[in-house]
Amino acid sequence: MTNVAVIYYSSTGQVHELAVAAAEAAEKAGAAARLRRVAELAPEEAIRSNPEWAAHRDATRDVEEARLEDLEWADVVLLGSPTRYGLPAAQIKQFIDTTGGLWAQGKLAGKVASSFTSTSTVHGGQESTILALNNTFYHWGAIIVPPGYADPVQFAPTNGNPYGAGSVSANGTARPTEDNLAAMRFQATRCVQIAAALRRGADAA
Repeated sequence: MTNVAVIYYSSTGQVHELAVAAAEAAEKAGAAARLRRVAELAPEEAIRSNPEWAAHRDATRDVEEARLEDLEWADVVLLGSPTRYGLPAAQIKQFIDTTGGLWAQGKLAGKVASSFTSTSTVHGGQESTILALNNTFYHWGAIIVPPGYADPVQFAPTNGNPYGAGSVSANGTARPTEDNLAAMRFQATRCVQIAAALRRGADAA
């Protein structure tokens, strides 16, 4: 069985919804999936100043926090983050920065990896955030699997990003569209399929 770790940070819930869709799609494709959020680093006063942020934080307390063990276990790693000035959020970057030990042991090399995001506006940095997350995968020696335009859902009006699934939150008030969620499901399923194909090839060799 292919193991999939969906590791994400979400403040007001959009990236969380994409992450849930990814984990569900991976399981439907026959994989074992772990849905994991990274630790919140923002001060309580900042969280409480935004009702949507506070509500989402409280609603997802039961989602397990990501651990390095989840990365070591996974054959597929999906990282999700909202954009912060065109870059991943500090919360997920902090988690990434703890992976040096696994990287030094070569335990992250060869994993299938992909990323996804959410922005406040249409041109708010989706591509740059995903590309920044993918920089991590280059260093790991992972095999980056983008969605590309390999499925008709990628041509839906609210999608169109070949780098990774995304949504536009309209400053935290809009939810991912069904097309956004379908694109996320396709991306996760594609990663599972390619990881399984790589395993079959390795076994045959």
